[in-house]
Amino acid sequence: MKNIFPFTLSLYLVRSYFLNFLFLLIGLLAVIYLFDTVELLRRAAKFEDVTLFLTLKMGLYKLPEVGQMVFPFAILFSAMLTFWQLARRHELVIVRSSGLSVWQFITPIVFTALLIGVVNITLINPLGALFVGKFETLEAEYFENKNSVVSLSGQGLWLRQEDDDGTNAVLHAANVKMPEWQLKKVMVFFFSPDNTFLRRIDAVSADLEEGEWNFDQAVINAPGKLPEQTDFLTMSTNLTTSDLEESFSTPETISFWKLKKFIKIMEETGFDSTALKIHFQNLLAQPLLFMAMILLAASVSLRPPRLRGTSVLIMAGVIMGFIIFFTSSFLQALGASQQIPIMVAAWFPAIISFLLGISALMVLEDG
Repeated sequence: MKNIFPFTLSLYLVRSYFLNFLFLLIGLLAVIYLFDTVELLRRAAKFEDVTLFLTLKMGLYKLPEVGQMVFPFAILFSAMLTFWQLARRHELVIVRSSGLSVWQFITPIVFTALLIGVVNITLINPLGALFVGKFETLEAEYFENKNSVVSLSGQGLWLRQEDDDGTNAVLHAANVKMPEWQLKKVMVFFFSPDNTFLRRIDAVSADLEEGEWNFDQAVINAPGKLPEQTDFLTMSTNLTTSDLEESFSTPETISFWKLKKFIKIMEETGFDSTALKIHFQNLLAQPLLFMAMILLAASVSLRPPRLRGTSVLIMAGVIMGFIIFFTSSFLQALGASQQIPIMVAAWFPAIISFLLGISALMVLEDG
C-alpha cells in the first residue's frame, strides 16, 4: 500500500497541475490572439486586398511567436494556482501528515514541467517556426509590398529584387564581408517579366551603396553577344542594408532541429551568428527554467493560507515572472552584442532561478 499511495498521489498532482497549465496557457494565448488580430485589422484597413479571413489567419500564424514568450509565465502561474488550490482545500496538510516531504510531492510537478519543456523545444517550437515563417511571408506580401527576397543556403547568399519595369535580378554571393555588406564572388542573373533570360554578370565583389550596387571587375554575358569586361559597373536598386538585415530569417522562424545547420551556414558565409547561438542555447535551457519556475512557485505557495493572502501570492508570482523575463532579455541583449559569453547569456537565468528555488524551499520548509 505504501508504494501505491505515492504513485496515485503523483498522478493526482500531475493531472491537477497539467489541467491548470492548459487552462492558463489557452487563456493567455486567447488574449494575445485578440490583441494581435485587432492590431492586424487596423493595419489591414489601409489595404483593399487584405480580407478578414486573411487577417484572422495571420493572427493565428503570429500566435506562436509571442506564445513562446508566455510559456514560462504559464508554467509559473499554473504551479502557483495548483499549490494554492491544494493549500486551500487542506490537501497539503493531509499529504504532510502522511510523512511525505515537500520534495517528494513537488517532484511529479517538476518532472511534468521538464517534459513540457522538452516537448516545447522538440515539437512545439518547429511547428511554431513554420507558422511564424508563414506570417512573415504574408506580412511582407500584403502589408509591406516587398519584392525582394533574401535567403541563405550552403551555396551562399541568394537575393532577388524586382525593378519597376518588372525585370527580375537574382543575385548570388559565395560569402559576405560584414558589417560592410561587401559581397564576394558575385553572380547576377537577369530575367524579363515573362522569365526569359536576359544576361548575366560575374564580378569579384559588389558593394551596396545608396540606391545602387557597385560591381568590381565585372564580366557581362548576354545571349548572342561576346563577353564584355569592365573594371566597374553599377546597377540600380531600391534595397538598403537595413532591408537586407530585416529580410533574413529571424530566430523564431527557424526550427530547433535546423538551428545548428543554419548557424554553420551563416558562419561559413561570413555572417555573425551570435544571436542564433544564444537562441539555440536558450531553447536548450528551457526545461531547466521550467523546473525552476515550479520551485519558485512552491516557495511562495506552500505556506498555509492563513500566513499570506491571495493578493500577496499573486503579486509575488508576477514580480518573480517579470524579474526573470527582463533579466533573461537583458542578458541575451548583452550576449548578442558579445559583451558576455553566449553560455552565460542563455543559461544564467535558468541556473540562478533553479538554485534560488531550491534555496528558498530549503529555508522555508522543514524538508
